Amino acid sequence: QVQLVESGGGLVQPGGSLRLSCAASGSIFRSNDMGWYRQAPGKQRESVAIITMSGTTNYADSVKGRFTISRDNTKNTVSLQMNNLKPEDTAAYYCKVDVRTYATPGIIRGFWGQGTQVTVSS
Repeated sequence: QVQLVESGGGLVQPGGSLRLSCAASGSIFRSNDMGWYRQAPGKQRESVAIITMSGTTNYADSVKGRFTISRDNTKNTVSLQMNNLKPEDTAAYYCKVDVRTYATPGIIRGFWGQGTQVTVSS
């Protein structure tokens, strides 16, 4: 199986910065897309940023210019640098990794992290 461990959430004042990290481990043959999603209370989970195996990135309009996603393919990690944070960025943030496992290399499967809370408040 595949396990994801997230870190880096916390409480920050508006305008501050946080860096989220997610490390994937286990029976990974090859990783594909990696991404970060968030879910605020009472709202649906939404995509924040996605990065492909080749490094192509896609951001939600609400975070463009403030957040930067990156990955290390050798370590199966994905990070999200969040700058100029706003109160509306408050949410639980989840990483998602699409991978091919050694057990089923012909199938791409998605795995989710446990979530890390980001609270932006003065």
